[in-house]
Amino acid sequence: MTTLEHSIHSSLSSDFQETLARAVAGHDLLPQDGYRLMEATGSNLSALLLTASLVRDRHKGRTATYSRKVFIPLTNLCRQKCGYCTFAKAPGDPLAHTMSPDEVLAVAEAGRPQGCKEAMFSLGERPEEMYPQVREQLAHLGHRSMVSYLRAMCELVLEQTGLLPHANPGILTREELAELRDVNASMGLMLENVSSRLTAPGGPHWQCAGKLPSTRLDTIACAGEMKVPFTTGLLIGIGETPQERVDSLLAIKELHARYGHIQEVIIQNLRVKEDTAMRGWREPSLLDMRRTIAVARLLLPAMNIQSPPNLTPQAYPLYLLAGINDWGGISPVTSDFINPEAPWPGIADLKAVTEEAGFELRERLAIYPEYLAQRNGFVRESLRQRILAWTDHDGYVRREEEPW
Repeated sequence: MTTLEHSIHSSLSSDFQETLARAVAGHDLLPQDGYRLMEATGSNLSALLLTASLVRDRHKGRTATYSRKVFIPLTNLCRQKCGYCTFAKAPGDPLAHTMSPDEVLAVAEAGRPQGCKEAMFSLGERPEEMYPQVREQLAHLGHRSMVSYLRAMCELVLEQTGLLPHANPGILTREELAELRDVNASMGLMLENVSSRLTAPGGPHWQCAGKLPSTRLDTIACAGEMKVPFTTGLLIGIGETPQERVDSLLAIKELHARYGHIQEVIIQNLRVKEDTAMRGWREPSLLDMRRTIAVARLLLPAMNIQSPPNLTPQAYPLYLLAGINDWGGISPVTSDFINPEAPWPGIADLKAVTEEAGFELRERLAIYPEYLAQRNGFVRESLRQRILAWTDHDGYVRREEEPW
């Protein structure tokens, strides 16, 4: 223990010290432990961050990863409108758009010479359920649902460009998951939070059927049953309490313990936008984000934990000192269409700040290295050969493929 660590440790309350000691010893933390940690300030917060870094180093070493991707916003039409969202549009909006197959393919092909290996599809949820115009458009494209069209576009990109699709279409039925499974290396759905309170009138998820926590948990569980490598996470600052953040992390932990399929957990900060119902909202502070990341690391010690660097452009290196080990998808080609005001960092810049913090930056694929090591059903056999062609024996992208 360094002099600084000893000084911090000696100023902690006995129950806080005991909680951190159990985390370091590898014991599962209880909900009340998480609640206690989420209240950390001052010396307690400093000790929490140090402990989270220690636990991250033990499980993940000093490697931070990212995926080089293109972002494909297949449609911004959506059946719901969250209080913080500017992505979702209605058919009458001049910015409403569903991409044609040619547009999808053009984006994917633009990514190939830039070294992209992931095609991340994001789209509004089930717009055909609300808008007859969408049903007509889908019929013209030869599909009855947006999920069916998504499946066709994933297959098109996979076959024509070799990029590995990662789809985020919202809640899905078992049949829809099966439809998408064979043409996606991985998939995702942000839990955001387990609090049903956020769906009440005036809440950020009011009248958003797809944001019911039970429904989202059902989709994540079904993905686990079907062995789909899965991304999920929390959206911080939408009105949840610190305790509800802990409850959400523990719900994710329980699902992963059951199925082993959650390959990463994102801790994402709300970015307030002027043309939304939550335009007067207060964004979470950097300290609040770092505290939540650190608690996530101690509750989920072996998990890949990510925070998007473009959403905290001046301070994202500090997330490494709170326990993350991944930066998520970074695109040298396309914008973050969910947060268009927040450009991705340059990959050379990302490498520089990662190394300055004492870490090595490595490129990964849309499926994490640990899922590539075993023939356990998580890697589609139809994708295995192209995945192996890109990766080394540790499951990272081969160094000769990396842009530097």
